[in-house]
Amino acid sequence: MLKVPRAGRVKTRLGRDIGTIAAKWWFRHQVRGLLRRIEDPRWEVVLAVAPDREGMMSRVWPAQLRRIPQGNGNLGDRMSRALRAAPAGPCCVIGGDIPAINRDRIAEAFAALGSHDAVFGPAPDGGYWLIGLRRLRAVPSGIFAGVRWSTEHALGDTEATLPDHSIARVAMLRDVDTAADLK
Repeated sequence: MLKVPRAGRVKTRLGRDIGTIAAKWWFRHQVRGLLRRIEDPRWEVVLAVAPDREGMMSRVWPAQLRRIPQGNGNLGDRMSRALRAAPAGPCCVIGGDIPAINRDRIAEAFAALGSHDAVFGPAPDGGYWLIGLRRLRAVPSGIFAGVRWSTEHALGDTEATLPDHSIARVAMLRDVDTAADLK
């Protein structure tokens, strides 16, 4: 899940701390490194981009990676759309602002889906850096309903939308939202 890096449009909380140009620069370079760290022949990396038109045509991201538009709505609406757009089988969705994501972390999540219906990579702030679904059945229609985004309740709220799913958790990783997170 990526936004085209434009000053004042990405990492806005970080931008309040370090300036919008610096936040845009950090995000662009963070994502460039992230994409190099997670490319692997065991899975396909697909970029769910926003804004839709600009993201689909942007030259910022590697041309060889397939892109899909995120569409409108809140984060849950957009993640749900990305999960449904993926081919059959296990699928994981991540954000672009987590410096510690690498192939091993992604492989750990896919391995957890071998014996669980869903997997989460928790973040210390109560959110999560990864959600994955085994997808032996359709993506639940109520997934992400009522989730209090950007709060300490986001992970718990999302897990609660999957009451009949077995859930695994993988490593806790920190995302970057503020200048303090850069340390």
